[in-house]
Order: sequence, then structure tokens, then C-alpha cells
Amino acid sequence: MEDSLPITVLISTTVVVGIAAQVFAKWARIPSIVFLLIFGILLGSSGMGWIDPSLLGSGLEALVSLAIALILFEGGLNLEIRELGSVSLRNLITIGVMITLLGGAIAAHVFSHFSWTTAFLYASLIVVTGPTVVTPLLKLVGVDERVATLLEGEGILIDPIGAIIAVITLSVILSSNDVPLVLSEPAIPLLVLKGLVLRLGIGVTIGVSIGAVLSLLLKRSRSLPQELKNLVVLATVWGAFSLAQVLRSESGLLVAVLIGMILRSANIPEERLIRQFNQQLGILANSVLFVLLAADLSIASVFDLGWGSVLTVLALMLIVRPINVLVSTWNRDYRWQQRVFLSWIAPRGIVAASMASLFAVSLTHEGISGGDTIKALVFLTILMTVLIQGLSASWVAGWLGLRTSQIRTVIAGDSALSQLLVEILQQKGENAVLIDLSDRTSQAKLNDIPVISNQLDLEELEAEGIAPLSTFLAMTDNPELNGMLAQRALELFCPDIVATLSQPSFNSRENPSLTTMGVQIAFAPQVLLDRWEKSLDKNELQIIEVVLQSDNFAAQQAELESAITAGEMLPLLVERSNQLKLFLVHEPWQVGDRMTLLLDQSLAAKVPALSQTNSTVLLLPSKALSEPVLQ
Repeated sequence: MEDSLPITVLISTTVVVGIAAQVFAKWARIPSIVFLLIFGILLGSSGMGWIDPSLLGSGLEALVSLAIALILFEGGLNLEIRELGSVSLRNLITIGVMITLLGGAIAAHVFSHFSWTTAFLYASLIVVTGPTVVTPLLKLVGVDERVATLLEGEGILIDPIGAIIAVITLSVILSSNDVPLVLSEPAIPLLVLKGLVLRLGIGVTIGVSIGAVLSLLLKRSRSLPQELKNLVVLATVWGAFSLAQVLRSESGLLVAVLIGMILRSANIPEERLIRQFNQQLGILANSVLFVLLAADLSIASVFDLGWGSVLTVLALMLIVRPINVLVSTWNRDYRWQQRVFLSWIAPRGIVAASMASLFAVSLTHEGISGGDTIKALVFLTILMTVLIQGLSASWVAGWLGLRTSQIRTVIAGDSALSQLLVEILQQKGENAVLIDLSDRTSQAKLNDIPVISNQLDLEELEAEGIAPLSTFLAMTDNPELNGMLAQRALELFCPDIVATLSQPSFNSRENPSLTTMGVQIAFAPQVLLDRWEKSLDKNELQIIEVVLQSDNFAAQQAELESAITAGEMLPLLVERSNQLKLFLVHEPWQVGDRMTLLLDQSLAAKVPALSQTNSTVLLLPSKALSEPVLQ
């Protein structure tokens, strides 16, 4: 027990540090890799020495291998072939990869004085960018949608493609090393080709066959319990990976990618659940793996590389990447500002780091020098690209005029009232969008109201740019659907406010779990949506703004609450301390609140508080509705 205690402490400490880094990154809204790098280096062998990966011995290699299999499987699972319809994206992950491979090798050979073999292996490891770094960065910056889509697509698709290229490059090197020295030179290329084909053949055969069997099992097997399906997938991936590794080293990496791609293309019913499960496993694997790898990194080995290594990375950032983007977007209608930003943002991430560590071990086992040097240069590349490009991305986007205001309010529902609310928010400077959940509302009817989706799968909406957001409101005419959407939004996006439209049959007493979870009720305890829809159609409504004053606060509140309870008035928004928020039922009223309310015109005279000088009648902003008749 005492002998295993240091390893137990090591693993538990690594998990705590890794998850803490993820939490800090989420709070600070910067890529988690920054904190993972900092924590790993500070607590590792080059810092305080609290995390010592050498205690794991050969177990570290096993841990890295299994974690990479998970990460590459997730990459294959996210690889959507249909996304290759964009010519620029297709160019980035094909022609662009070749440019980075060649340019990175030349830079490493010229500036770092690597042999051509070592230089190409380094270049094969840094062709990937990675969504775990790029996606959080783009959400933080809030850049032009077209640019963000291209960068995110590149990050997702290039992971498995880059991994395959790296495996092929390593296979060529290892196959060359397998050639007996007594052979004549003409026989050497044939044996190299034989070793390469053998590795790739094993990977493709096992990956395709097991992936097909697994997808068929998940599609047709009714005897497989639902709670075991995710674990069956995990066991299959790791089992297939290990089988390929036993038959031929480094062939298992391709297996993991191919199984993920086959499951994605098979459209299995449990795909969303499998992706969620593997996303959580991926976060854990990334956290633990990156902390261990950073802790295992010798900063002295990075400094030993000399200034030539810094020039290598700068050449990669300032020469190779711009050429890549220029060629990939040639004859596409991108502005120069967009091309500059695309050229600047290419941070490397966990796939490059983990594969570099794994390759270093593989090369050492085969008696080939250069593995530790490659690992040090890859980590220097990650450090420089993440810190320089990541920390300057916001400033560069602002300088180029590519910053866009991030979506802060999302309203799910296709009613006239939801359209009106989006327009009011936009007029007040709030970036709000509508999720249209039906096919009834045409784009022509919506005019300038932004509609970001017509699907119920909120997981897919993250790609539309609705995260991070501050407010999510579900206001369909289906109470159960409202509750479901609110809960999913709370789980996926963690906005500051999640609210539903209350109906007579859907209140907090009957659904206490919603309020317990943090889902609030908007506007009024009971909202008859049909009543307000009909009044909007008949032009019987006014928008009123009322400021609650200290001298008659109690009387104002009593009168307004009475009108709200009677269904004569519907509070929509409240401005407090220069912040615009949805009106929430259980939130206390305060002096100075500027309330935006919807009022039946025929009842305006019955509410004394509206006759005060602190009330204003506004024009209905909706172009989608008929012109209102205001008195």
C-alpha cells in the first residue's frame, strides 16, 4: 500500500490540477491549454517538483497511448465529410496541410539544423491546430462569422487528418530503421514501402472492420442495455487500438480515427450521447495528459534548442501560415483583413503535444535519436503560438475591424411576440437572435430578425455562435418543450439567466425541479400567449416604458402588479444600473427600474401609474407586424 501511495497521490493531484485549470479557463474565457501548460510546468520537474510523471515509469507511455486513442476517436467522430463543401476549408486541410508539412520541415532544417528525417517528423506533428484551442479562443474574441467558421472547421477536421499524416511519417521512419544494413540500396525503398503499407493496412483493416461491426451492433442490437452502450464503444476503441498496436506499432492511431469516422457516417441513434460521453472523457484525458506532459517537459531542453528554434516557430507563424492561407483562399472573396486574421490564428494544442511525447518514446525504443529534441521543439511551438497568437487575437481582430458583438440573448419560439421581443432588444442595443422551431415562419416574414436555426438539437447550435450567451428564453406554446429546452440550455451553455414562458398548466409548483435547477419564469406567473398574439395581430397593443420612482414606488408597484395579474399588461424587460434584462417573476422590483411593458391600448387609462410623467409610449418596432395605431 505504501509503495503505491506516491502514484495514487500523483494521479489524484494531476486530476485536481487539470480540472482546476479547466475551471479557471472557463471562468477567464481563455483556452484551457494556457492554464494546463502553466500549472504543469510550475508543478513539474522544472518547477516545484510536486508532479513527477517518472513515477509512472512505462505506465506514462500506456496512459499517453490510450488518451491519444480517445482524442483521435473523438476527432474522427467530429469529422463531418459534408463540411468539405467549402472550397477554402477543403484547401486548408489538403493543400494547406502539405504547405505546412513542407514549410515546417524546411524551417526546422534551416534554422534548427534538424536532419531532413527529423524535420519532416516535426512538421507532421505541427500541421494540426485543434478545436480545443481554437474554439474557446474564437468564442472569447467574437470574430467575423465567416472567418470563425473556417477556423473552427479547420481545427475539427485537421486533427484526424494530421494524425494520419504523422503516423505515416513515423511509419516511414520506423520502416527505414527496420531495414537490415546488409541489404543493397535498391532493396531499401521496397522494404520501407512494405513496412508502411503493412502499418497502414493493419490500421485500415482493423479500423474499418471493427467500426462497421460496432455501428451495426449499435443500430440493431436491442439486447444491449442503454447504460452500457457508451462503455461498449470505449472498450471497443481501446481494444481495437491495442490489437493493432500488438500487430504493428503505431498502427492503432489510424484505427481510432477510422472507428470514429465510421460511427459518424453510420448515423447511429445514440451518436449524440456517444459524442457527449466522449467529450467529457476527452476533457478529462486532455486535462490529465497535458498536465503530465508539461510536468515531464524539461525547460532546460527547450533552452538548449537555442535561438534557431525560436526562428523556426516564427517562420512557421509569419511565413508558412500566411502562404498556406493565401494559397487556400486564392480566388475566394475574402477581404485582406480576413486573410490576415486567418494567417495569424493557428495555435497548436493537445494532439501535437501528446503525439510528440508518444513519438519520442517510440523513436527511443527503436534506437533512433532526435525524439526528445522533436518533443522540446513541439512544446516550444505550442507555447509560442498559444501565448502570442492567443493573447493577441482580440487586439488583432479589433485592429482589423473583424470584431462582432457576441450573441447575448437567445429566444426559442416562432410567435409574433417572440419576434417583437427580439426587435425591442435589438433597438436597445442588445444582440439577440430567434430560434425558429417550425417551418411556418419564412425568412421574408422575419425581415431583419436574425434566425439562427430551425432545429431542436441545441448541441448543434453551439456551432451557430450562441455560446457564450447571457440569457436563454424558451417561449413556445408548448410548456413541456419550454422546460426541456431550458434545461438543455442550462446544461450546455450555463447562461446567467435561463427562463421559460409560464402557462396556466406549467408553473413552478407543478415543476419544482425547474426552479431548483435555476430555470426562472419570465414576464408573469401566468401568460396567455394566444391572448397577446391575437392582440398583436389586431394592432391593439402599445409598448410602454415606466420608471419606478421613490416618492410613489409602492403605489406604482401595486397598480402595475394588479394590471399584470389581470392580464391587462405584460412586462417584458427591465433596465437597472445600465443593464438590460428580461423581466423575471420572482425578482424584486427596485426604485429606478425602467420597465418595458406591453399594454392593451383600450386599458391604458385604467392604470393611474401610466398617467405619470415618468411613462413613455413607444412605437411598436416590428416590421413583420402591421403598423400599430397609437393614440
